[in-house]
Amino acid sequence: MKQDNKRVIYWLLTGCFLIFIMVVVGGITRLTHSGLSISNYKLISGTIPPMNEEEWNAAFDLYKQYPEYQKINHQFSLQDFKDIYFWEWIHRVIGRFIGIVFIIPFIYFLFTKQLSKPTIKKSMLLLFLGGFQGFLGWFMVKSGLVDRPDVSHYRLAMHLTTAFITFAYSFWVALDLIFPIKKETVNIRFRNLLRVGLVILIIQIIYGAFVAGLDAGFLHNHWPLMNDGQFIHEAVFIEQSPFIMNFFEGKSGVQFIHRSLAYVVVFIVGLIWYRSKKIPKDSQQATSIKILLVLVCTQFLLGVFTLLFRVPLTLGILHQVVAFFLLGGMTFSLHRFSK
Repeated sequence: MKQDNKRVIYWLLTGCFLIFIMVVVGGITRLTHSGLSISNYKLISGTIPPMNEEEWNAAFDLYKQYPEYQKINHQFSLQDFKDIYFWEWIHRVIGRFIGIVFIIPFIYFLFTKQLSKPTIKKSMLLLFLGGFQGFLGWFMVKSGLVDRPDVSHYRLAMHLTTAFITFAYSFWVALDLIFPIKKETVNIRFRNLLRVGLVILIIQIIYGAFVAGLDAGFLHNHWPLMNDGQFIHEAVFIEQSPFIMNFFEGKSGVQFIHRSLAYVVVFIVGLIWYRSKKIPKDSQQATSIKILLVLVCTQFLLGVFTLLFRVPLTLGILHQVVAFFLLGGMTFSLHRFSK
């Protein structure tokens, strides 16, 4: 049987799609403040939600023991609890389903010798990333169950960024199989520029998670200035001590970095597009750069409107979705300009 056949490619691309769905539902979970509704972790039995009124009341009573209910949602009715429970439950179910979709086909392909040795090694790394992502999900939730009614924005960033990286690597492995004939020569300087763009984009995604985790998008809802007449709000520099922590834990400082990096990402992609006009390229490479340019412009505009309208659910989700596509576009471009 042929190794690394189309079924293996479909398996990897299905994983990419499911991670995308996972990220979308995770964004909804965050924006609806549903992430702390399930206070305990049960890998198997937790797949089944409460099935009757008695079980719902038991789950609600458990929720009442933790800071989010006691400090913020103490006015919640059982129906309010059910509404937020749904999003966290579906988020966890999708996570379990992704694990099944990765593990079972991998074992089947392995025993039927449909994977080459390089693909086996890459798949093992993917399985590790998937398991680590699941651990980070619980590690994140745990931070909101102790004394503060919210999760750590650092752990949220780790959880989200790992999901994005897992997607990008799954996509890269699939591209290796879709395009098995490698390019003999590449423009090293242009490839390195794409690598720089990828690193900056990942840093921007991390800061996007910081903004979400700190609810920093609800401040300074002006553009291009942070406030009327102010490019940099004074709160950027005075929220935290020592000074450097303003850019990691201060809401204003984190938003300022996220705003600033948006311009850097647009500049880098613009530079990639400009430099690409001066080098020979095939149709796939040319298309990848055009897609990248469209995505970065769309993402920038979505970021502006999300900020101006104070993070409505629809715009917040769209902003995260296009960030996902932008990472996919950057990954595809880098792959097409690499050996």
